[in-house]
Amino acid sequence: MFSLTSSSRYYLYQRHVNMGNGINGLYNLVRSGMPGLSPVSGDVFVFFSKNRQSVKILKWDGDGFLLYYKRLERGSFELPRFNPSTGNYELSWKALSLIMEGVSLKSVRIRKRMTI
Repeated sequence: MFSLTSSSRYYLYQRHVNMGNGINGLYNLVRSGMPGLSPVSGDVFVFFSKNRQSVKILKWDGDGFLLYYKRLERGSFELPRFNPSTGNYELSWKALSLIMEGVSLKSVRIRKRMTI
């Protein structure tokens, strides 16, 4: 099934990426630039262009890769703040959903909920 859900773990690549990269190029970026993570783990990897108008999402689907691509005609994607010295940056499903919808992360306040 072609879907991204909250049950996956999402990782943001910390540098901008040339959007000419296809599956093989993004696979190699994960292998070389994200220590401890494997592109075939089932985790989802998110890559943004330099001008933040494009995003590519790479996911292993058990027997092959899925590559999602979105390019904005106007505006740009907001990136969450992170510290590059901390290693790999895990992104929550909620944050990724808000970024993709164009909601400003600075103005969002997520209320606490009980989780089981």
